[in-house]
Amino acid sequence: MSPAIQSEKVMFQIYREPAFNRRYRVVYFTELDEHNKESEINDALRGEAIFDGYLRNYTKEEAKRVVAEILARLNNGETIAPSEIEGQLKPFLA
Repeated sequence: MSPAIQSEKVMFQIYREPAFNRRYRVVYFTELDEHNKESEINDALRGEAIFDGYLRNYTKEEAKRVVAEILARLNNGETIAPSEIEGQLKPFLA
């Protein structure tokens, strides 16, 4: 399999908010538009990075469902190692 070119992948990061409720969130950098780009990037930069990478564009919807499940588990207090996150997302990573 040849590596995906930039237009065929979605850059993302799972992070934990730095203050107040310390919720886990995800940002899909390559899907941001001009009205939310700066604030979303700044939020992610202030947070604690948990996992990041690139999703294949053609499987991104299914991958986003898996990411949402991971976030729900994390926000319910479950501890998930980055290696486990990678294992769950491996079929979708570019």
